[in-house]
Amino acid sequence: MLTAGTTLQAGFDQLFADWPDLPVVHGMRYATRGGKRLRGFLVLETARLHGVDPGRALWPALAIEAIHAYSLVHDDMPCMDNDALRRGQPTVHVQWDEGTALLVGDALQALGFEWVARTEVGPAEVRADLALSLAQASGARGMVLGQALDIAAESAQSPLSLPEITALQQGKTGALFSWAAEAGARLAQADTAPLRAYAQAFGLAFQITDDVLDVTGDATRVGKAVGKDAAAGKATFVSLLGLAGARNRAQELVEMACDALSVYPDGAENLKQAARFAISRQS
Repeated sequence: MLTAGTTLQAGFDQLFADWPDLPVVHGMRYATRGGKRLRGFLVLETARLHGVDPGRALWPALAIEAIHAYSLVHDDMPCMDNDALRRGQPTVHVQWDEGTALLVGDALQALGFEWVARTEVGPAEVRADLALSLAQASGARGMVLGQALDIAAESAQSPLSLPEITALQQGKTGALFSWAAEAGARLAQADTAPLRAYAQAFGLAFQITDDVLDVTGDATRVGKAVGKDAAAGKATFVSLLGLAGARNRAQELVEMACDALSVYPDGAENLKQAARFAISRQS
């Protein structure tokens, strides 16, 4: 994952090098710096698994990181979660202002679709498939739906049930995870089902670990505020399953994710390690 992170950062640096000296451009660079790069890693690694040229895979890997960064910039704004810290640094609206943060998110979202549509990615039907599926994963049937359900839950008269939280997180976090993991198969025009099963389990384990870290983590290490869910009285995997129960469920999901890769007898170890990392991380 470290290699993927270096490759992706170099890609962003090169692509943004000649852009105009404007706050929105500085904000775009700022928002795409750092982080775990898991989604980009999933694109690159699943492309490698299917024998896809890395030069083709780099563009959708950068695209999903841009879309993810846009979602974080908007999610951090006062009208959403109102967070002041992200990846150990001031959030974009704090570093600049709300108008700049809004435009940074808008620009990164558009850039994601531009990058999956580039001719370097492959044949027109592959690019169309990537763009359509990315729109579905990031829009009102995917990530945005999850965000909307999360906002609605804040004013609900009763806390969400476990199935409701699971459905919420399958949109908010899981949709982009699934797109990233399926991207390699889409680039190769191969079956996406095994990687979809892997990503759905992986994404949910990742979110459960986020809930655990919100209870047990330190803000300095996590890189963002902790304890907000409990303070707001929100239902989480921890509040419903307990700390031990949440950890056990995350472990079960990681095992499910690894089992889904059994159709790839060789070369899937990096993907298994990424799933295991999801529940051992401290940030």
